[in-house]
Amino acid sequence: MKRLHDLTNHLLVKKLTHPDNPLITSVEMDSRQVRSGSLFFCVSGYTVDGHDFANQAEESGAAALVADRPLDVDIPVVLVKDVRKAMAVIASVFYDHPTRSFRLFGITGTNGKTTTSHLIESILQADHQKTGLVGTMYTKIGEKKAEAKNTTPESLPLQKLFADMAEEKVDSCVMEVSSHALDLGRVRGCDFNTTVFTNLSKDHLDYHGTMEAYKQAKGLLFSQLGNTYDGERKTVVLNLDDPAAEDYQRMTSVQVLTYGMDQDSDVKAKDVVLSPNGTSFQLVTPWGEREISMSLIGRFSIYNALAAATACLAEGIALDTICGALCQVKGVAGRFEPVDAGQKFAVIVDYAHTPDSLENVLETVQGMTEGKVVTVIGCGGDRDATKRPEMAKIAVQYSDKAIFTSDNPRTEEPREILNDMIKGVKETDHFSVIEDRREAIRAAINKAEKDDVVLIAGKGHETYQLIGSKVLDFDDRQVAEQAINELKQ
Repeated sequence: MKRLHDLTNHLLVKKLTHPDNPLITSVEMDSRQVRSGSLFFCVSGYTVDGHDFANQAEESGAAALVADRPLDVDIPVVLVKDVRKAMAVIASVFYDHPTRSFRLFGITGTNGKTTTSHLIESILQADHQKTGLVGTMYTKIGEKKAEAKNTTPESLPLQKLFADMAEEKVDSCVMEVSSHALDLGRVRGCDFNTTVFTNLSKDHLDYHGTMEAYKQAKGLLFSQLGNTYDGERKTVVLNLDDPAAEDYQRMTSVQVLTYGMDQDSDVKAKDVVLSPNGTSFQLVTPWGEREISMSLIGRFSIYNALAAATACLAEGIALDTICGALCQVKGVAGRFEPVDAGQKFAVIVDYAHTPDSLENVLETVQGMTEGKVVTVIGCGGDRDATKRPEMAKIAVQYSDKAIFTSDNPRTEEPREILNDMIKGVKETDHFSVIEDRREAIRAAINKAEKDDVVLIAGKGHETYQLIGSKVLDFDDRQVAEQAINELKQ
């Protein structure tokens, strides 16, 4: 609990409409959660505006409000220019700056955030640390998991989660940081120690508008990183093989460690050997060299491993500990995950939902198969439509047969999404359209022969399908396994 003025003193620019200094017992952005003593943030969202619920919050016992315009209420209102950004600062103060209690890793990039964060988590656990994880799939404190609603939560639940981690004596936390979260200021108030850039490719242009704006949003993770906190070193880890790394090096004032395979980076992989069963390479670092042999497949997996290794080296973890963990780690759910029900062909489920990630996965598939490649692919609704024809073109280019289907259409008509995809291919290309995703997966598996590979791309670990306002149970892995078992009957 804190007094209102103790919280607002951390805002450089604000105006208080009332001299009262009430005791704040909770911070809320959902008016339904407001109770006596709450500070309610009037956040303007995509579908609702929190300012419209100011009176409801007052009636429920709110002690004060934070808003971007005057309100007709009898309790104090803190007027700010940006409620979301003020909320992030106040949330950190309310929960006593919890990220100062442990080491915080931030991972951003178009692809590879989830796998890289899980690899870092595995290394930290091998170093006998208690870990926290915030990401696309779930959040974790130690081994306790909870559902994740966003890749990076809003600042209030995020800071509450960090406070719980501090209470549980977490040593280090690894967090995926989305471009949306950075642009909206959700991670303001987070005291990052090491931040990582994986790569940048076309995605989220429905939100950012241009690739330059998208790149700049990612760069906020590095430009906002302070030099020191209580003398502690902070580090930016960059993929030097990606052109955006050059801009990000200029954005930050802290020390930079680079990784890659093509450029002269600080940490690099050489003598790379790719196979259908795994990956091996020589890890070259300023702290020595080691042989790495992983069960993870593909060139993109090497980049993820390099990112994780470099981040942990920046945190002072021993090279032998890092290498031992990488050699032991298994795959991440929904990331190049095989479905094996005893069939004579391979079925792989992957989260690839951008042109770059789909191309990377299909290049890997091509390099490991002796037969044909059949790809099932869709594109999400209410998301960047410009990548739909590109995704279709890549699927056709790298597959012997592509099946276009629904992903998560949300409020868009599935057929319109498919029509956008078809614009990227020719009538003579080897593709078909099956709108029903279950039927598309069944058709792909029915077509598969010995030594073929069926790639089911786009949804990965997800266990649902979003159609209109409905959230339907749907797991690509389960649907594929059912289809395989039907072949045996």
